[in-house]
Amino acid sequence: MPHWLSTPHWSSDIPLDTPHPRLDALKERGFVRLEDLADPIPESEYLALEYMDWKSGGDTNFAPIATADGELDCRGFWKPGDERPDKGGRFTSNAERCPCIKNYVEAVDADFGRVRVIKLEPQDYDTALSQIHRDDNNRFNPPDQGWVVRSWLELTDNPDSFMVLMEHGDDGLPRRDTEVHVPLHRGSQFVVDTQRLWHVVCHSGSAPRYALISSFESGPVLERWIESRLP
Repeated sequence: MPHWLSTPHWSSDIPLDTPHPRLDALKERGFVRLEDLADPIPESEYLALEYMDWKSGGDTNFAPIATADGELDCRGFWKPGDERPDKGGRFTSNAERCPCIKNYVEAVDADFGRVRVIKLEPQDYDTALSQIHRDDNNRFNPPDQGWVVRSWLELTDNPDSFMVLMEHGDDGLPRRDTEVHVPLHRGSQFVVDTQRLWHVVCHSGSAPRYALISSFESGPVLERWIESRLP
């Protein structure tokens, strides 16, 4: 069967094999599910944020909570003349509107980079697959420093929606035989090596889905946080 994507695809050239230290928790599958968050984030926090029109994985808007310079910006940390890895994030004006989200990120205690809330409009499975991609999380990240991965916290309750994850194939495209679905009910928490795994969300709801996405540096601190939250 022909692949639904074609090469060259922009995700295909993102590096996979590097000497960066990685998390043991993600070694086998590239992701790990955590226990559900006991106390959900109040709706008022993520609805009050300032969102920007930025497309990634579907019809999306993003509310930046931490960026490279503290400005409301959805771009990566590699602005021309000020290139840096996706770490050392600075809180934006949005952080003042969501103290519970800010506390959640700080409580991990690992170095964080981009932190933002995604607003995703509904999209069916086939539409989602056309948007599947890998992230360029480690551009300019020194090879002796921890690999940058991402955590998700679901803010709205969409039990019939799910994140699609697939491994990278030898042809430079996602391998359908490795497909995994992660449920997106409210409070669902998981950490994904999104530079390793192709990913996208199938959102079958009738209203926008909101989730917190945070970039963290791999290392003992993040490993301990993950271990303390395993089901």
